[in-house]
Amino acid sequence: MPGLKRHHFIDLSPFRASPAFARLWIGSTLSGLGGQLTIVAVMLHVYALTGDTFAVSMIAVAGLLPMIAAGLYGGMLADAFDRRIVALIAATVTFVSTLLLAVLAWGGLESVAWLYVLSVVNAAANSVVLATKSAITPRLLPRDLLPAAAALQGITVGIMVMAGPALAGILVAFTGYAWTYTIDVVLMLSLFLGLWTLPALRPEGVTVRPGLESLRDGMRFLKSASNIRLQYVLDIIAMTFGQPIALFPAIGVLVLGGGPVTTGVLTAAIALGAFLSSLFSGPVGRVRRHGVGIERAILVYGAAIGLFGAVLLAAAAGWFAPPGGADADAVNVPLLVAAILALAVAGAADNVSAIFRSTMMQSAVPDAVRGRLQGIFIVVVAGGPRVGALYAGVLATATALWVPPLLGGFVIIGLVAILVRLSPRFRAYDALHPVP
Repeated sequence: MPGLKRHHFIDLSPFRASPAFARLWIGSTLSGLGGQLTIVAVMLHVYALTGDTFAVSMIAVAGLLPMIAAGLYGGMLADAFDRRIVALIAATVTFVSTLLLAVLAWGGLESVAWLYVLSVVNAAANSVVLATKSAITPRLLPRDLLPAAAALQGITVGIMVMAGPALAGILVAFTGYAWTYTIDVVLMLSLFLGLWTLPALRPEGVTVRPGLESLRDGMRFLKSASNIRLQYVLDIIAMTFGQPIALFPAIGVLVLGGGPVTTGVLTAAIALGAFLSSLFSGPVGRVRRHGVGIERAILVYGAAIGLFGAVLLAAAAGWFAPPGGADADAVNVPLLVAAILALAVAGAADNVSAIFRSTMMQSAVPDAVRGRLQGIFIVVVAGGPRVGALYAGVLATATALWVPPLLGGFVIIGLVAILVRLSPRFRAYDALHPVP
């Protein structure tokens, strides 16, 4: 591409340095793509059965407490036992729950209750898998390649979230829910190959038996790790006030039009931004001040989410509306394009923040407590959007669909700017001398 040098593109060195990492990345990417099919399909399934946006938002909320417990306990398991075995067992639970979704859909036996229960099981098991895999990565690669590995994770997220939701919308619209869940079951098999071929990965240093003392030990470390603690808080703020995904099914029907296809396209736009920012992440890997990088990325994220809310406000006011108004069959094309651009910027900014946050976690945290800290990290990353789904669902039900993202963007910008200015140690963080 003219004008772009090789060092602007993503660094593929982790693949060459560690074939085990490469296999795990491929398995995680394919299984993640299938997981996104199921996530979006369940959202659409519940909306089809209830017609209620609040019911859709409650899918995420229902899984919050089990996911928190599983993430914390999974981190303790990863710090006490072979991380390869822990991840394999948790992945098996995820596989079985997805298989049950497919069986129920093929038999016409699905219900809102079953969709909720199996989604909760899936979320809990996935939190264990993610916490364990994150603790595995620093054992497969040298520290100087961890930023590149985090950027490759952005490619994974980009592929699975960009293709997954769009494909889910198309599959649900043209083939139904049973086929969508079944494809996830098949794709998930690749994760087992990636995990099975790993070497034994017992934690280094002194291990602590899973339980309250292990959790307290991890919390004591976190209490002394102000940089790690603040990045958790910043991410919770961004995900709580800047996650409008639970609103997408209703936006596709009531605001922008297009129904399930619009739901998939809007979700895919976030991933497109993440994918592109990872593809051109070469300069990101050379940034040393990760605290400043996190701050600036989240501020851009908040601005993009606020812009998305403004687009929805314009649509609600009738701007560029098709004749007869937008509905499941008629799309407000100009504002849909604007919404896609805003969400793509949000996805890119969130991914850049994630690269810095992940590198800070994996570089600054000792291996002996890395599983527990990754468990807490996964709870933050996955729990924040669930709280955000509740915020968006309740506020949208009480007001309008454009209010949560527009208000949330302003809240994110204000809170993040204040908290980082009050933390000079975080702003001074140097990747060459990582201090938790």
